[in-house]
Amino acid sequence: MAYARKRIPGLSALLLACWIPQAFSDGRVADAFSDYQELLDRFLTERALDNDGLVSAFDYRAALADDDTMQLLGRQRERLAAFDASGIGSRETANAFWLNTYNFFMIAHILEERPNGELVDSVWDYGGRINPFRENVFERPLFAVDGRLHSLDDMEKGILLGDTYWERGWAEARVHFAVNCASVGCPPLRADIYTPDNLDDLLTENTRLALNTHYHLRVDGDTLHLSKLFDWYEEDYVREAGSVRDFIRTYADDRVIEAMEGATRIRYIDYDWTLNAPENFPELED
Repeated sequence: MAYARKRIPGLSALLLACWIPQAFSDGRVADAFSDYQELLDRFLTERALDNDGLVSAFDYRAALADDDTMQLLGRQRERLAAFDASGIGSRETANAFWLNTYNFFMIAHILEERPNGELVDSVWDYGGRINPFRENVFERPLFAVDGRLHSLDDMEKGILLGDTYWERGWAEARVHFAVNCASVGCPPLRADIYTPDNLDDLLTENTRLALNTHYHLRVDGDTLHLSKLFDWYEEDYVREAGSVRDFIRTYADDRVIEAMEGATRIRYIDYDWTLNAPENFPELED
């Protein structure tokens, strides 16, 4: 999620098509992620803000202190590794499945991969910016789904926003407000998993709520300050809506749109890569 979209070696349109065949029982999505939902129920906090924004945090320390956590992670990993994705046949089901998969594996990796037994302070502690000689966490094919190993980049850029999904009419830029990179600057992780029934409402809601926070949008005088998501993935917003501003107009509240219209310059907000733990959100302080 950290970089502008790049092509992923070895992921051809033909291979991607193999991941999205034609028949699937939509009700299986909720069943497939029941252990992940349990983790969210126990350890995720959502906080509504006065301006109708939303922030959320996952309590990794509390999760590690809970005797059930590793069993929940293990069961969910096993479910996904053995999951038969050979019948995902609708946009709603495909997006719900891969969004949940991405978000679960991001949390699982942080909980299970702790250098020297300690939680990372940021996902970049795994490599990339701080250690340029090691692939970052988004690039590593560590996560088994339906008998294949995937990276987080595979899921987001190769599948959800890959050419095959665009050609089918399944890809959409709201996905960038749904995948969660376990960082303060990321759009909020939601307490409910995505399902085919709630997908569109939840994608729209999460985009709107994120745009009501200073992490993603604010206007100072004639300057519109936007999340780096709009810089890294500008191609997707333009492809879908014609421009970044038109995408925002589609999903933001009227007061946000009105404030945006008076801005003639765009600047990008420094992305906060600090771990999305409760102690890193001033909004969650009691």
